[in-house]
Amino acid sequence: MRIVVDDLSGRATVEFLRGHVAQLRAISPPESTHALDLDGLRRPEVTVWSAWDGEVIVGCGALRRLDGTHAEIKSMRTAPSRRRGGVASRLLEHLVDAARDAGCGRLSLETGSAEFFAPARALYRKFGFAECAPFGDYREDPHSVFMTRLLHEPVGEATPVPGR
Repeated sequence: MRIVVDDLSGRATVEFLRGHVAQLRAISPPESTHALDLDGLRRPEVTVWSAWDGEVIVGCGALRRLDGTHAEIKSMRTAPSRRRGGVASRLLEHLVDAARDAGCGRLSLETGSAEFFAPARALYRKFGFAECAPFGDYREDPHSVFMTRLLHEPVGEATPVPGR
């Protein structure tokens, strides 16, 4: 598997991300769906990576810079046929390293609270993320779980963040 910066010009990536947004909109109420569409992912503060197995896209993930030291994970998705195969772990490891390399000291994310998102929440906890209060422009929402991680700390059991 190779992970590359993606300019979102390829048909496979565009269709993969459209499927991601459509799935999330089908699961969560409109006011609680925070997935970025293609225009949102093309903004200058966002970098998108796609994961490929040969010529087949198997996952994607993005980082959005919130400020000089804080970034947010966006658009994490694994192809349904590749779930539980290590794609998400490899992508998440890549995103954490990229945020650290870019000088970020904190990495946060928003994911769903429904059972569908339980595997994602477990993966984030495995990588040292802990629940936190809403960050950025987010507000409390029963359909959302907010998580964060300080990047200078080693991965291990998540440490609760004040405000939660």
